[in-house]
Amino acid sequence: MLDDDACYRAVSSRDGRFDGMFYTAVTSTRIYCRPSCPARTPKRENVRFYRSAAQAQAAGFRACRRCRPDVSPGSPEWNIRADLTGRAMRLIADGAVDRDGVTGLSARLNYSERQLRRAVVAEVGAGPLQLARAQRAHTARTLLETADLPVTEIAYAAGFASIRQFNDTIRQVYATTPSDLRRHARRDQRDRNRAAGAIELRLAYRRPADISGLVGFLAARAVPGVEELTGRTYRRSLQLPHGTGIAELTPADGYLQATLWLADPRDLPAAVSRCRRLFDLDADNAAVDDVLGADPLLRPLVAATPGRRVPGAVDGDELAVRAILGQQISVAAARRLAERLVQAYGKPLDAPRGAVTHTFPSAMALAAVDPAAFPLSVRRGQTLHELVTRLTNGRIRLDPGADRDEAERTLVDIPGIGPWTAGYVRMRALSDPDVFLPTDLGVRRGLSSAGLAHDPQAAMEASSAWRPWRSYALMHLWALAPSASPAPSGDHR
Repeated sequence: MLDDDACYRAVSSRDGRFDGMFYTAVTSTRIYCRPSCPARTPKRENVRFYRSAAQAQAAGFRACRRCRPDVSPGSPEWNIRADLTGRAMRLIADGAVDRDGVTGLSARLNYSERQLRRAVVAEVGAGPLQLARAQRAHTARTLLETADLPVTEIAYAAGFASIRQFNDTIRQVYATTPSDLRRHARRDQRDRNRAAGAIELRLAYRRPADISGLVGFLAARAVPGVEELTGRTYRRSLQLPHGTGIAELTPADGYLQATLWLADPRDLPAAVSRCRRLFDLDADNAAVDDVLGADPLLRPLVAATPGRRVPGAVDGDELAVRAILGQQISVAAARRLAERLVQAYGKPLDAPRGAVTHTFPSAMALAAVDPAAFPLSVRRGQTLHELVTRLTNGRIRLDPGADRDEAERTLVDIPGIGPWTAGYVRMRALSDPDVFLPTDLGVRRGLSSAGLAHDPQAAMEASSAWRPWRSYALMHLWALAPSASPAPSGDHR
């Protein structure tokens, strides 16, 4: 956490890089804002700083209607950290408390509820229930302003246990009623969404951000039936806790324009969280570029493409399966294999859009398949079957709360999965910002193009200067060798 004087300087300069990292509360107005709020800078003696919106709300402040701090980018800290609080924050953002309660969240993390609450309050200033309550309020506001649902249905879809709790929370957080929130939303936007049956929202990010480069990365690997690129819009299906969905994501200035079609509106927090992870929207690329740009080896690459992002995943199980399919073959060949699995074992969507017609087959569906039926060699078919079996029975967990070290260990225990595949899954499925793959062909070609030693040992030694952002360095090196598919020099055991 920055000290209060540094926070105030950020507020005085309306520095958007700090949006989501802390919140500014003004005692004279009882309003809390994001640091970049365009309103007049309050006097220093009237300002308090909080780690989370939930902490500000618990202190009796309401959200600013002008800067809407509830739609700030998330703190990059929770993607960096692999401790209890980091894992808990990622699960809470994914809606775990609403689905399973604090009891289920603590059980998932293998800590007692008391230990969990103590750790989260110490770091964020609010407990899991308060954080979930703030998220429910934001979900409710989004649905009230964009979805054509009765207010009562919105209350329960947002995770509230009663209408009274819903009304009281909206009044406390936004100083208005649910009906007034809906009435003041732009009428033309509501009408458009009502006709389309969609939920539209903006997913903010910090600058600099090479979102177009990330779209290109995803488009090159898009699996027919599950993903497609239309113009600048990336579209894909989602398998969510309560049903299926489709997300359309279009880059704009400072945000992604997101349009979501959800079979169950309760899945809105999970859908938003997964889209944010896929596009690495919570990254602080100014900090990343400062470290990487200080190295003479990477400085030209960072200067040429500031704000390069690391693609995440909407589903860890899917990413792991696709990593197996992509072992030691081209990107195009891996797409064809994935398409065959989708057509054979994917779930058809009730309401397809464009060329997106299926969800990617679940681990459970693939675990029921005879390994000999997979369009793979015998050995890789066995590897895939063992992976999905362990994902299904819980021996491997790749959700947002997974322990990264444990997940990597359990992956390499499977014959046919080596350090490259486990590292690739760790980087994308578990959003680890500090993964480096020294045996990767694309990395070696990228290092060679930059005039650097490219044997694995030399690459590993060079990468020590790039910590804790080696995943971002990896993306820069891959971009230097676009014709080389990310692949290990040898990942089968």
